[in-house]
Amino acid sequence: MAVGFTVKRYLYTIGSGDFLHAFFSTVCGRLENEQWGSKYPYIMQELYQGELSAEHLQQAAEELAQIKLGLARFTPDQVIWDIEDRSLMPPWGDQISDSITDLSNYFVTSSGEDFLDVFQNALTKAQQLHVPLRIQAL
Repeated sequence: MAVGFTVKRYLYTIGSGDFLHAFFSTVCGRLENEQWGSKYPYIMQELYQGELSAEHLQQAAEELAQIKLGLARFTPDQVIWDIEDRSLMPPWGDQISDSITDLSNYFVTSSGEDFLDVFQNALTKAQQLHVPLRIQAL
């Protein structure tokens, strides 16, 4: 099942639900000492549940900037595809582009865009409109 971020009538396509879960799993496992939402509660708890309120968009933008910096410290082979089942691997295994140098640029949407850039764009649009950011099945 494909998922995306929605901001009112704007849609930001991400890719599969497994792909999005891998991002959250990697953040939890690499940046939060496997304590889901302990360091980034607005993204990891509120948004992960499906909707980030308009009141928390600025805090989430700050969290996203910290996440990007944190993920840059890890090599692509340190991705966590599923925090609940560490034996699971990405469908492409270790066959990734040479342009992927660390986990901050590892996640690429189904349309070939940098996931963190798409995420930032969706947050910015939600802030401009002062509306919630939602994860939606497509």
